[in-house]
Amino acid sequence: AWGGLVRDPDGGYSIGQRLWEVGVTSPNIQSLRAAAMPFLEDLLYATKQHAQLAILDGTDALYIERLSSRQSSAIMSRPGRRLPLHATGVGLVLLAHSDGSFIESYLAKDLRRFTKKTMVEPPALRQRLDTIRRQGIARTDEELHEGAISIAAPVRDRTGSVIAAMSVVIPPGDRDRPALETLVQWGALGASRLLGYRKH
Repeated sequence: AWGGLVRDPDGGYSIGQRLWEVGVTSPNIQSLRAAAMPFLEDLLYATKQHAQLAILDGTDALYIERLSSRQSSAIMSRPGRRLPLHATGVGLVLLAHSDGSFIESYLAKDLRRFTKKTMVEPPALRQRLDTIRRQGIARTDEELHEGAISIAAPVRDRTGSVIAAMSVVIPPGDRDRPALETLVQWGALGASRLLGYRKH
């Protein structure tokens, strides 16, 4: 009744507007959103689709910002929504940069397969997370729902810790557009630098 929780159609719960309003006023979230916003706007301008920012909350990716254009395709993410780590670009980035015990406990769960392309096998996911850490980029191809490709990169704080992930979501027809991965990486790095990160 207060608006702290919202009942989802599947019987689960999501954060309600009241709790969301309380959460986004925290200094840490405010500074993160402020640092990321100029680069999210650049990514929106470049793709004419979706630009997003998410943080790790429990065992989910919690979306704290999403910018979309008028011609963008429909997607599941929105500010305040939680989505699974293994099936989203931002989630894979956040999972890849978590500590080893968290990764193993997550991979030990019965991971849901959302589409035929969703990767749920622990050995393959471990290898994928290693690649994401090495390359600094994650790409999902219609793994949460059909018609959406995500490209994501880590946002770091002044200590170098990954505190968020930035992404674009594009339709399959744009999958081969050049420089998208570089744009996302530069956007995430720009936000990181505003947060005090300096790459050595």
